[in-house]
Amino acid sequence: MTDKTGTRRHAEIAGAGIGGLTTAAALAQRGWSVTVHERAPNLRTFGAGIYIWSNGLRVLKAIGAYDQAVVGAHVGPQFHTRDHDNTTMEEIPINGQGDARLITILREQLINSLVDTCRRSGVEILTNSEAVGATPEGELLLADGTRRKADLVVGADGINSKLRDSLDLMMYRKHLGYGAIRMLIGRDDADVPAEDRDRYIEYFTGTRRILYTPASATDLYVALCCAADDAAALKVPADRALWTQSFPHLAHLVSRFGDAGRWDAFEVVKLKKWSKGRTAILGDAAHAMPPYLGQGGGCALMNGLGLAAAVADAPDIEQALAAWEERERPITEHTQDTAERLGDMNFWPDELRSEVMKITGKSRELGAERMKTARYQPTATEPLA
Repeated sequence: MTDKTGTRRHAEIAGAGIGGLTTAAALAQRGWSVTVHERAPNLRTFGAGIYIWSNGLRVLKAIGAYDQAVVGAHVGPQFHTRDHDNTTMEEIPINGQGDARLITILREQLINSLVDTCRRSGVEILTNSEAVGATPEGELLLADGTRRKADLVVGADGINSKLRDSLDLMMYRKHLGYGAIRMLIGRDDADVPAEDRDRYIEYFTGTRRILYTPASATDLYVALCCAADDAAALKVPADRALWTQSFPHLAHLVSRFGDAGRWDAFEVVKLKKWSKGRTAILGDAAHAMPPYLGQGGGCALMNGLGLAAAVADAPDIEQALAAWEERERPITEHTQDTAERLGDMNFWPDELRSEVMKITGKSRELGAERMKTARYQPTATEPLA
């Protein structure tokens, strides 16, 4: 894409995560020159798994990253939610004849597929390059004092975004009083009964949860979730005796927890606007959400591709960014709000949670609300085969 003078349009992007890389690839594929800045010295990611539903898979197909991203992915038959007695409260069938597909992979694999897609598309990726701000006129400000001009600047620099804050776009940032220790360990057949090995399962006891997620044939992603004031449970390395006491039926799994892992607090971020002038904000910087729907990455994928489609041939970037937000923000905020409501049950008594979830789990209307994002067809994508 060229501007009025015939010069190729250029984008500067802060952050080589899911949102930044998706935007970069999609812009480059539409004729833009693109530079991505990553403050870290390399493009490695923290070791964990990631859920990608149909909406995210459609985006990966649209930008040409799908085939690489899904190599070795785990495809589970159901998602189960279990109560304090290990009784199934809710079972969500997936990957069957319906339109809601789900895979789980290593986060590193997803990032690598996006990086390779960017490089094939001609994107320049600079590491050790920290962005500290942006201007509405389309300048990216770097920590070394450099000011890089562009037709479009994108802030995809995470929940502590310096670009977002430099433009005074924050509406609010809410800490939810809950979080998780995330870790990757090898899979072991003795962790759960044979019929559960390939399922995605979330176990509840009191205010604690354990999320069991096969991420490949050999890798298991585990999240230990607890209240932010549960000091004993959020210690890293995880206290195996404490977690075994809460989940005795998972004693073998808990015994294999290593010393790795990282505590992350769950937050919600909402902005006054997603852009100012020719600078746009997306990903956790714009719409962070708790992970109860597995859609944080999915929304970053959707909004990155949607942004590129909006500005690709637009005569006025500012108007295009306003149209992008008007189109994409409703489904993103539906996802945020639904995920936040699901987190309310963390603090319910066990018996109440079990009874309520057994009832709500049978509601087609509530199920449709929860699965709305997974079934959504993002901008500039086609239905999955």
